[in-house]
Amino acid sequence: MTTRNDCLSRDAHDPLAPLRDQFDLPTGVIYLDGNSLGARPKAALSRAQDVIAREWGKDLIRSWNTAGWFDLPRRLGDRLAPLVGAGDGEIVVTDTTSLNLFKALAAAVHLQAQNAKRCTRRVIVTERSNFPTDIYMAQGLSSWLDLGYTVKLVDSVEELPAAIDGDTAVLMLTHVNYRTGYQHDMADVTALAHRRGAVVVWDLAHSAGAVPVDLNGADADFAVGCTYKYLNGGPGAPAFIWVPKKHQEAFTQPLSGWWGHAAPFAMAPDFTPATGIGRALCGTQPIVSLAMVECGLDVHCQTSMDAIRQKSLALTDLFIELVETRCGGHPLGLVTPREHARRGSQVSFTHPHGYAVMCALIARGVIGDYREPEIMRFGFTPLYTSYTEVWDAVEILKQILDSEEYDVAAERGAVT
Repeated sequence: MTTRNDCLSRDAHDPLAPLRDQFDLPTGVIYLDGNSLGARPKAALSRAQDVIAREWGKDLIRSWNTAGWFDLPRRLGDRLAPLVGAGDGEIVVTDTTSLNLFKALAAAVHLQAQNAKRCTRRVIVTERSNFPTDIYMAQGLSSWLDLGYTVKLVDSVEELPAAIDGDTAVLMLTHVNYRTGYQHDMADVTALAHRRGAVVVWDLAHSAGAVPVDLNGADADFAVGCTYKYLNGGPGAPAFIWVPKKHQEAFTQPLSGWWGHAAPFAMAPDFTPATGIGRALCGTQPIVSLAMVECGLDVHCQTSMDAIRQKSLALTDLFIELVETRCGGHPLGLVTPREHARRGSQVSFTHPHGYAVMCALIARGVIGDYREPEIMRFGFTPLYTSYTEVWDAVEILKQILDSEEYDVAAERGAVT
C-alpha cells in the first residue's frame, strides 16, 4: 500500500511542484475543487490593482488603445489556443459559456442547413447527463428558431452512436462529463457525426487546461469553454469560443453586437460582421475580469499539456487507490472511469450521505463539492495539487467515515 512517505518522495521529484508557489493557497486547506473554481494565481492581485488603479484610474478611456483593452479577447484567445489544439485567430475569450454555446449552436444549425440540399434535419442530440445549462441553451435555441427543432437526450454513451441519424442537425457534447469525469474520444465521435451528416459542438469546460485537447486534429466544428476552472481565471471569468478557419467565413450568429461589427466605431446603422474570429464577439468586454485570465495562462505556459496530463492521471490513480484500500468498508461507489483514455482530471464517488460527508470534509479543510445524485466530486489541478495532499485528504475522509462524523440533516447551501 502507498504510504505518506511515498507521497512525500513523489512530491520531491515532481517537475510541476515549483508551479504551486505561483498560487495563493490558504494554509490548512486541501483544495480539490479546481474543476469548479481554480485557485488564485498570486499575480492576479497585482494585475487587478494595476488595471483598476493605473489603466482605469489614471489613463481612463485611453486604455482601450494604450493598454490594449480592445484587442484583449483576441490576444488571450491566441494564448489559450495551444492548450486546446487551436490556431492563432481561432479563439476569442469573451462572454459566458452559456452565451458562447448559444452562438455556436446557432452557427452550427445555420452551417448544417447551408450544407444540406434540403434542410430536413431538425434534431440537436446531447446527453441527458450533460451540464444542465448546455441542455437549456439547446432547448432555448430550438424554441427561438420556431422551425420544428427538437432536443434529443441520450441516456448512455453506448446509445450515442444510434442516436446520431439522418435527422440529426447538431451533436452537442461536453468533452469531460461534469458529474462522472468520463472523457469522450473527440476524434472518433466527431468523425462518426460527420459521416452521418451532423455538425459537432464541443463544450471544453472540464477539459481546457486539464487534459490534452486537439480541436483541429479532431476536425471539430465549434467549441466553447470556461476559464475559471483549470485555467484559474477567477470566479465568473469570461469564457471562450473556438471557430476554426474552415468555418469562419460562413460563421453567423444572432447576437450581432457592435464588437462583432467589421467597423464598430463607424457607428453604422446596419450590421456587417467582422472578418475572422471577431464575428464571434458581441458587446463591450469586461476588462478587469479578462485581465485576470492572463495570469492563469501565464502559469500554464511554463509547462506542457502532456506534463499536466501525466501528473493528473497519477494524482487520480493515487486517489482512487487510497480511497478503495483505506475506505473500502464504506458504501462508496466509483463512478469515474478507471481507463485513462476515458478519465478527465476529477474523481467522483457516490455515498448515500454524500452531501453530509462533503460538508464534513470541507469543515476539516478538504474542499471538494457535491452534485446530485449522491456524488462527491474531487478535482485535481496538477499545477498546484500535491501527492501528499491526496494522501492527507483520504486520511481525513477515512476518519470521517469511520467515526460517522457527518450530519445527515445538514442544511443545503445555495451552492453545493
